[in-house]
Amino acid sequence: MVNFPESSPLLTYKYKLRSRYSETDKMGYVYHGKFLEYFEVARVEMIRSYGIDYRMMEDEGIMLPVVEANIDFKLPVLYDEPILVKVHLFDKPSIRLRTYYEVEAIEREQLCVQAQVTLFFMNEKRRRPCKAPSYFLDRFEQAIQEVS
Repeated sequence: MVNFPESSPLLTYKYKLRSRYSETDKMGYVYHGKFLEYFEVARVEMIRSYGIDYRMMEDEGIMLPVVEANIDFKLPVLYDEPILVKVHLFDKPSIRLRTYYEVEAIEREQLCVQAQVTLFFMNEKRRRPCKAPSYFLDRFEQAIQEVS
């Protein structure tokens, strides 16, 4: 069970997409494993929207591996259905980036999936957790201030 914090998120990013035929199973439902891909796309686009180049972080030796994922499937997402993936941040990133997700079927106006995914900033050479780059922290702090 995914437990969202009771406080309001510091940031919310919204990403729209449409489910594709290749992502569905025989029942016409989006295959459960595809949601982690949806979360990744939305998370990377969120990071990009704050002016951070994910590739640049990797080129600098900073990786962001997923270390935990919890998903609650409430209703299926159907083939060719427009969906909205909301990425919520409830706490400021530091060594850990904890993200929460809601997937809504836009036309049905129904919540289909809730999830929580935790990533760690990792030094590629040492393969050890490290603090997020200062520019990453600065951009997120700036985004939080703009919302407040």
